[in-house]
Amino acid sequence: MHLAEAILYVLAERNGGLRTEQIADIINRRKLHVRKDGQPVTSAQVYAVVMQHPDTFVKAEGRIMLMI
Repeated sequence: MHLAEAILYVLAERNGGLRTEQIADIINRRKLHVRKDGQPVTSAQVYAVVMQHPDTFVKAEGRIMLMI
């Protein structure tokens, strides 16, 4: 699963949004996305993906939410 899809999946389960650290932690614990180098997903990577998809994700009050 691509990282953007993993973020979408995690946020679809949660109401009210999550911090990037929380999203990365859930993705890593559930192994929703595995980096090619085997390292865990970082909150910085989550943030970068969120900023690349402003039509899908919104950042408000320090939390990432789905744009619905």
